Amino acid sequence: MKLPESAKTPTMYFIGVTTGKSSIMTLFPHWAKILGIDAVIKGIDLPLHADPDDYRAVVDFIKHDPLSLGALVTTHKIDLYHAAKDRFEYLDPYAVMFSELSSISKKDGRLEGFAKDPITSGLALEAFLPDGFWDKGGDAYILGAGGSAISIGSYLLKQEKLPKRLIVSNRSPARLTAIEEMFRQINPNADTEYYLAPEAEQADKILSALSPHSLIINATGLGKDRPGSPLSDQCLFPQGSLVWEFNYRGDLRFLHQALEQKEARGLYVEDGWIYFLHGWTQVIAEVFHLDLTPALFAAIEQKSAELCGRA
Repeated sequence: MKLPESAKTPTMYFIGVTTGKSSIMTLFPHWAKILGIDAVIKGIDLPLHADPDDYRAVVDFIKHDPLSLGALVTTHKIDLYHAAKDRFEYLDPYAVMFSELSSISKKDGRLEGFAKDPITSGLALEAFLPDGFWDKGGDAYILGAGGSAISIGSYLLKQEKLPKRLIVSNRSPARLTAIEEMFRQINPNADTEYYLAPEAEQADKILSALSPHSLIINATGLGKDRPGSPLSDQCLFPQGSLVWEFNYRGDLRFLHQALEQKEARGLYVEDGWIYFLHGWTQVIAEVFHLDLTPALFAAIEQKSAELCGRA
């Protein structure tokens, strides 16, 4: 793995898989002007489940390079935490609880790690979840058991109003077991179910058993860095449900599956755009030690929509 050259100007990094395809590369300079930041952004691409030595090398580079100020981590949040947690002088309670890192920053000579997704996923969900949604008796079904699934599930389990059931499925058993243990600690009284679903048809079956007015979330990463969907094209979404694709770029097959059924099934369909904005702005605020006011977020949201054709 080739590390970036030493930064010549204050630099924030984006640690992912296909970082060059992200809208942040276009948006960051405009956000920097709004926020009064004199800095640039650079991507660091690593393969899925990279060698632990590579994660440690990236963290060490950021830690010791004077003008490298921090990073947002996506896709690698859990693997990077396990490989390099000993490099940090401070880890926030969410990072320790969920064994993941989405934000790397420096403060008073310390390297600090945060798991911001429990905050950002909640902010994004509340931006479009209708008032009284859970009064209709719907379930929440999270496809995937990685960092994003942990974050949104933990947020849901801490709310006063809960879904009738919180259901999680995953293609491999290890992370499914880990998320089950975690969620039971967060809310042992919640009605939760966990299913191993290595094939799309198995996820379809779980989907078909959901109550109407449920929340269905693609937290697998499929459809962004890797093409496809965790569901098959024969899937049937429950009537009147809210379908949330965490991704905003890629082939977004899960999103299109929902859109194809939107009118017939009375669905509300949301992509990952607002999640993307909250995710990035929360980490930028941490890296640059900013007060991200509602007015600043609104200005960023408006400018981003204009630049990306979403206005």
